[in-house]
Formats: sequence, structure tokens, C-alpha cells
Amino acid sequence: MNMPFRTLLAAAVTTALLATAPVVATAAPAPQAAAASATPSTLVQDNFSRILSTLQQRRAEFTADRGKLRAFINAEFNQMFDREYSARLVLGRHGRGASDADVATFADALANSLMSRYGDSLLDFNSDFTVRLTGETPLRDGRMVRVATELERAGGEPIPVDYLMRQHGGQWKVFDVMVEGVSFVQTYRNQFDGPLSRGSIAQVAADLRAGRLQAGN
Repeated sequence: MNMPFRTLLAAAVTTALLATAPVVATAAPAPQAAAASATPSTLVQDNFSRILSTLQQRRAEFTADRGKLRAFINAEFNQMFDREYSARLVLGRHGRGASDADVATFADALANSLMSRYGDSLLDFNSDFTVRLTGETPLRDGRMVRVATELERAGGEPIPVDYLMRQHGGQWKVFDVMVEGVSFVQTYRNQFDGPLSRGSIAQVAADLRAGRLQAGN
């Protein structure tokens, strides 16, 4: 691999949680029946355990057909990730007064850029991990929560991955991911501050879609 393992994993985890490529006909529906009553920790552990298990079992299939990989990630996480709220946080001061349409356009462009850059890396590492919950901390009077986990693998140091979640539409949804203390939201807010200072949200989204900008650079 060209990237250090931990950097690659951080990118892959973020990509998995942001992926919103259109679902193709072969995609399995995301399990939603129990989502409304599940605790934040249960949601995180169940979803990440499922994605690791499925990547292992369907590695050859996903390697041959990357469209199925995108569809799988979307089916698992599209209902779990609060991507437009996250996009507003990434936009920061540039998102003040922005329309919902502009924010949604930026959220879609960012997700597609991440998938284009890092989607294949989900298949590049051995997915034989154990996901261990290490804590759940209420934030803002219980309206938000931080779910702390560690990814454990044989022969390697545990990798801390925290999920920040909030109630949205009656469900707990992720809006930020922190790998070894590094926040997705803060990382991309810093990256896009310059381009957003020079151009509109719509222009930056168009540059992301066209590949003139790339998330993760």
C-alpha cells in the first residue's frame, strides 16, 4: 500500500460513512427496522461489524464489480450518516445563510469525491478486525453523544475511532468521525476554507465533481 495503514484506514472509514452513491438494483436494503430503538453504541458496533464481515465475505465480488461495493456501503450507511448536517459543519462560516440546496449539493460532491479517491482502499486491507466499544459519553444535555471504539487486529496496536452522533428524525445519526483524535469535519473544513473563500459553495461543489478539487489532498 502506498499510504500508511492508519492513514488508509482513516480515509476508508470516513469514506464508508460518507458514501452516498446511487443504489443499484443489486443492493441489499439497509436494516432499518430496529434502528429507531437502538442505542448509539449498538448502532455503531452492529453497522461496523457488518461492514467488516461483508467485506471479508464478498471481497472477490466487490473487487470485480466496484459498483456493488459502492451500493453496499450506501445501503449500510446512508440511513445512519447525517451528511447534510456534517456538510454544514465542514462549510463552517462559509455555510452561514447557505440554502439547503447548496448544502446538499456540496454534501453529495464531497461524498462522491471521497468515494472516488478512497473507495477502493476498503478492499486493500485485511478486514479481520474486532470492534470494541470503550465508552459512550452524552454531550449537550444528551442531545448528542460520543461513541468511543477501538479497532483491534492481531499483531497491531488498537486504533481508536470515535463517532459523534445526534438525534435526527427520531434516530441517532453520525455527523463526525474521529480516527486517533483527528476529526473528519475539522480536516475538511481546513482543506476547503481556501477554495470557499475564493468561490461559491456551488463552484466548489462543481470543482469536486469535475475532479479539479479532491477531498483528502
